Amino acid sequence: MIHLPINPGISGWSGILSPRQANKQLDENLNADYLVIGAGFAGLSAARRLNQLQPDAKIVVLEACEVSEGPAGRNSGFMIDLPHDLSSDDYLGSVEKDIEQTLINRSAIEFAKSASEEYQMPSEALQQVGKTNAAATPKGMAFNADYAKHLTKTGEDYRLLDANQMHDLTGIDYYQGGLWTPGAALLQPALYIQGLADGVAQYSNLHLYENSPVIDLIDGGKHDGQTLWQAKTSLGSVTSPKVILAVNGLIEKFGYFQNRLMHIFTYASMTRQLSSEEVESLGGQSEWAFTSADPMGSSIRRLSGIGGDRIVVRNRFTYDPSMEVSQSRMAAVSSSHISAFNARFPMLDKVSMEYCWGGRLCLSLNNVFAEGEVAEGVYSACCQNGLGTAKGTAIGIISAEKASGTKESLVPNFKTEEAPKKLLPKPLMWIGVNSYIRWKELGAGKEK
Repeated sequence: MIHLPINPGISGWSGILSPRQANKQLDENLNADYLVIGAGFAGLSAARRLNQLQPDAKIVVLEACEVSEGPAGRNSGFMIDLPHDLSSDDYLGSVEKDIEQTLINRSAIEFAKSASEEYQMPSEALQQVGKTNAAATPKGMAFNADYAKHLTKTGEDYRLLDANQMHDLTGIDYYQGGLWTPGAALLQPALYIQGLADGVAQYSNLHLYENSPVIDLIDGGKHDGQTLWQAKTSLGSVTSPKVILAVNGLIEKFGYFQNRLMHIFTYASMTRQLSSEEVESLGGQSEWAFTSADPMGSSIRRLSGIGGDRIVVRNRFTYDPSMEVSQSRMAAVSSSHISAFNARFPMLDKVSMEYCWGGRLCLSLNNVFAEGEVAEGVYSACCQNGLGTAKGTAIGIISAEKASGTKESLVPNFKTEEAPKKLLPKPLMWIGVNSYIRWKELGAGKEK
């Protein structure tokens, strides 16, 4: 029996959208050519790719909650093309590995752009406008200088911004400089994932069921030389010879990659809508998006359009093997977000946070996917290492291509990786990882 963790808080990305009519719950016993479990970036991308490859195949997608209520609708909305290893001190790896990963991420962004155009999503769903690594300290400036040298080695374009340019962009004097790169796409993640779900559900051969958590996945025996798998929900079941598990860290609950995945929460808050007077007081441009030069610093986005003028703050990481967090934890991170907001936007001292939420990440010690055929006909599309928008999309495409047996890949630069490394015993991991995270967060200083 598979227990589903509770998603903490209401995501502002979903909260500011108009109510959506969810697809119905699975309440019958079905057969399918392909079953996709999970309707996040990986699962919906896998479903779309399967339909492209085999438009006559019957495809069923099962989502445990409503689309966008899970981790896919809870991230900070950066679909980053360049190296972005959260477990490193500066996002970077080897030049060769980073060039390979950049090409994979760009294949994913192109796939997402194509989907947003095909399904006529609102412009806010996906905008390829780049993003800025913002530095508030000399340490952050040094990180950006090293990053610029690395980007030069990999042949990437970038633009360094000074303090005046950062002020003109934001209206505030908090940042000493920045490094802008053009290739990242900015998502309204809930809007995008809802648009992707509604888009694939238009296909006559594809059936998406929401609020249909899988409570068991069993081997149903052989038929015509293939193993049939039966996924049971509370009211129905799906039997299929090909299953794609697009459930990120929950893959362990299906019995795969156990004690090899780190379950991390990150957290965000979104302000109420700013008044016209507050917008005028702030100044700067109406939309911008900053990741921190220090991986443990705050990501900040200023929004306009759907939901009005708002600001999103994302910081804090915690290691939680249970995949759940307490209300006291949420209160503590909310306070951290308010402090980060007040430090940056003193002119907005009357602005409150309307939403505060957490979202699950899944990391491996060696920064690799948990992917591939884990049992006959069962494919994993999991462990996105903190970059679920791009890497989730990519591994969904790759898993669909493996399951269908196609030789023509939309992600031609992907090479099969080693398996995630085994973790230390849970008590040691909990103490070690949380202590390390806290130490790094304290070291981030003003970047946080």
